[in-house]
Amino acid sequence: MSTGAAPTDTPTDPSELRGPGADAEHHRRSVAQAFTRMAVRGDLELPMPGGGRTRARWEALTRWAQRDLSLARLAEGHTDAVAILAELGTRGPADLPAGRDGARWGVWAAEPPGYRLEARKVPAGWRLSGVKPFCSGARVCTHALVTAREGERRRLFEVEVAQPGIAPLPDSWPGPGMAGSDTLDVEFDAVRAVPVGEPGAYLERPGFHHGGIGVAACWLGGARAVARTLLSAARTWELDPHALAHLGAVDARLATVDALLDGAAAAVDADPHDTAGAAHLRTMRVRAAVESAAGEVLGRVGRALGAAPLGHDAVHARAVADLTVYLRQHHAERDLAALGAAARAAHLDWEDR
Repeated sequence: MSTGAAPTDTPTDPSELRGPGADAEHHRRSVAQAFTRMAVRGDLELPMPGGGRTRARWEALTRWAQRDLSLARLAEGHTDAVAILAELGTRGPADLPAGRDGARWGVWAAEPPGYRLEARKVPAGWRLSGVKPFCSGARVCTHALVTAREGERRRLFEVEVAQPGIAPLPDSWPGPGMAGSDTLDVEFDAVRAVPVGEPGAYLERPGFHHGGIGVAACWLGGARAVARTLLSAARTWELDPHALAHLGAVDARLATVDALLDGAAAAVDADPHDTAGAAHLRTMRVRAAVESAAGEVLGRVGRALGAAPLGHDAVHARAVADLTVYLRQHHAERDLAALGAAARAAHLDWEDR
């Protein structure tokens, strides 16, 4: 798979993900079909993070998210999996038989309380058993990188999804937000798996932080999609000064985080292996800033336009619901506290010396 291909601007016809697709199951199927076409056509080939074109990579994720957040969630997972496989020095998707036939990858790494996926070594290899939550693309991905516990050690494994023992639980995501991403709990019953890297390598690599900013780039695209409704309204009829003030604030916030991503991408490309040890702090800053900006966009667009677009515009309503859920990948005050602890220990550019 190419590491330097130019990202495509429009992965699919946006009308296929809108309009009549307000029905949740119709939308999920449309997203799955679009994701599959993108994989077959090679649209998911993006520059690798840290390879000199990181900003182009993140901007592609943002554009996809601006068109449909559920589709972007699947595309981001696939592109992250490709980067992980390359960074950990294992075979990449293009080296697999399915890699030449539209392989679709996910990264299933959530480990919330109450869930545990166990990895055990057997004579024939490794087997995974348990339930894995929040598996985006559970019924459309052909392969996944999955974290599991070998005792108390977290380890990453590669699995083929269409094998006996893997069972997505169809009623495990009843909410409307991000329903199109087909994010389900998946039950594993002695599923064959191949280790990827050593225990702990998934979290310890610098690319883990680079990938975290890729998720924030998707949040930015979702915020742009919500803001688009306010901008369109301002160009269609005369908004009152209060609504125009909200539009001005939204524009300023989006421009600010866009510039922040410019700087972060330049820093990643200048030090892809994080020899300066700055990646963790940088990623937490970017994610906090984008989450805050996207939350403000949600609030200001709602205050400016009221209930009308939420009740009458299915595309806007879905974008609001999807972004509200997707932003919760940022863990609010817990992540801000971690950022504060990191800032306390670092030499900051803005501190008085």
